Amino acid sequence: MKHFVEIQLIPDPEVPAPVLMNAVFSKLHKVLCDLECKSIGVGFPRAGVTLCDVLRLFGGYESLVLLQQTGWLGAMADYSRIAAILPVPERVKHRTVSRKQRTMSESKLKRLLKRGSITEAEAKAYRAKMFTKGLDNPYVELVSASNGHRHRRYIEFGELQDSPVEGEFDNFGLSKTATVPCF
Repeated sequence: MKHFVEIQLIPDPEVPAPVLMNAVFSKLHKVLCDLECKSIGVGFPRAGVTLCDVLRLFGGYESLVLLQQTGWLGAMADYSRIAAILPVPERVKHRTVSRKQRTMSESKLKRLLKRGSITEAEAKAYRAKMFTKGLDNPYVELVSASNGHRHRRYIEFGELQDSPVEGEFDNFGLSKTATVPCF
């Protein structure tokens, strides 16, 4: 994680920042899958309630050059300012950026009912508890390429650490163990 590329989204009244982030993140996921790349991680330096309007991609210089050469942003480049590949500043903190999943879901409930693990009455209580235990993490909303269904990928930010942890990232640039620079 010696280098990074910063992508600043340029929202307008018709296309707000969260919609742009969803589209850019979808394109990033597709290109990471196509390249079978496990060495690029993502960061959201302005994240709060939402992921905001800046996406940083971290990796080795060669990996980032290869990514940029694909032209992966396509038409989304019109809504983005893409900086040059730069070295990560000295003496920065590091953190994991990973997926946060619900422990309770409708699909899990269906599986429990199908195998007879819970009764209909217990399912009603499960649903009530499920709706009171929502996630308040920022997220991207993605559209499945296979079935067209929308789903949210909630993002969790780990504690700041002094030292980086090497490792692989998934096809979304996320990892529960590997860290990215945080600055």
